[in-house]
Amino acid sequence: MGVFDQVKQAMQMRKETKRIQSEIEAITSEYSNGGITCVVRGDFTVLSIKVSPETLKEIASGKPERFATMLTTVVNGALKQVKARTQEAMAKMMQSGDMGSIFGG
Repeated sequence: MGVFDQVKQAMQMRKETKRIQSEIEAITSEYSNGGITCVVRGDFTVLSIKVSPETLKEIASGKPERFATMLTTVVNGALKQVKARTQEAMAKMMQSGDMGSIFGG
């Protein structure tokens, strides 16, 4: 394999990696519990956290520890769900051969 072929293969790998990254970033998961909703993206970026007015009243009435526990639970739940979805998507890509070009297939 010549240098030109190696450069061409590297460019193809980079293009395929960017495509896969875009597909993963398009995956989202929403998790709700106790008046708190969290949405995360496939790259584990938190897109939003929403807190209901009732939950905000609880915080204002002096229950910040409960809120912190609930918030942690909701964020972790959303991350766990998106991780599972991302893993499923990657497995499908591997099975369908979409990643074959990266590994010389």
